[in-house]
Amino acid sequence: MPILSAGLLMYRRRQGGPVEVLLAHPGGPFWSRRDQASWTLPKGEIAPAEDPLDAARREFEEETGFASTPPFHLLGELRQKSGKRITAWAFEGDADPAGLKSNTFEMEWPPRSGRRQAFPEIDRLAWFELPQARDKLIAGQVPFVDRLEQWLAPG
Repeated sequence: MPILSAGLLMYRRRQGGPVEVLLAHPGGPFWSRRDQASWTLPKGEIAPAEDPLDAARREFEEETGFASTPPFHLLGELRQKSGKRITAWAFEGDADPAGLKSNTFEMEWPPRSGRRQAFPEIDRLAWFELPQARDKLIAGQVPFVDRLEQWLAPG
């Protein structure tokens, strides 16, 4: 059975400027030196019997420390190479990336050392204009930016 995840894509429209989206950089040693095609929407697994939008809102707050506010626009579902299925919504908001407060996870590090270390799930947040966001996002999530852009397009 595939893993089901849900996430939120916060966007903002600055007066006279382009649309920007808030992306998250995964924490931990695997991602520490990666930048291009390494960022993600704040997202996480949907608990059994949990409403997917509720899961997306919970995960967004756990991973960023910021609350989400309606209305939410469904961006649909994507399947990543791993088989994981992600459902995402967009919402308009603003947040200062310096205010990041992410939950943590533990793993053995360095490998086979027997020592466990805690790492933040998200080690940084940043705003990106849509063309740059496409370069920063994990390839399997880029269609969410395309769908947001289509939805926001006039007409």
